[in-house]
Amino acid sequence: MNKSKKIPDFKNEDEEREFWAESDSTEFIDWGKAKPITFSKLKPSTKTISLRIPEFMLDEIRLIANKRDIPYQSLIKLFLKQRIDEELKY
Repeated sequence: MNKSKKIPDFKNEDEEREFWAESDSTEFIDWGKAKPITFSKLKPSTKTISLRIPEFMLDEIRLIANKRDIPYQSLIKLFLKQRIDEELKY
């Protein structure tokens, strides 16, 4: 399928976001010609939060992280991601 419509010029990201939320991209882009790429330096946006947990839990997390030779905050994120993935499986 050839792309039949020209992608409009957008004034800002909000306008572009709204356009793509309401439009079918296959009318503008030939996805059959798409190739996978990797954005190796792209970091996901993060948000700092305050989390209160019992000291013994933090000590145990630090112990496990030390055994795995990773920062304890990275281990917490890993544990959370694994649990989230489990919960979201249907």
